[in-house]
Amino acid sequence: MAVLIIVLKTIVAVLSILLSLLILLHKGKGGGLSDMFGGGLTANAGTSGVAEKNLNRWTVGIALLWVMLIIAISLIGKLV
Repeated sequence: MAVLIIVLKTIVAVLSILLSLLILLHKGKGGGLSDMFGGGLTANAGTSGVAEKNLNRWTVGIALLWVMLIIAISLIGKLV
């Protein structure tokens, strides 16, 4: 069981980094982190509505997977 928990925690760590990057990729509404990292400059280039929808889908999907893995780790930890 210890190996399973370590593997799940590693996956959660990787998903955390990926989720942070996906959130930073979202189109900024102004005055936030996206402007600080150059989001204001790329906003004029015009991102596709389809690209933004796909980015939203990926972000929500990975966030749900992240939450499910954390719940699974918690439940496995209670069994051990």
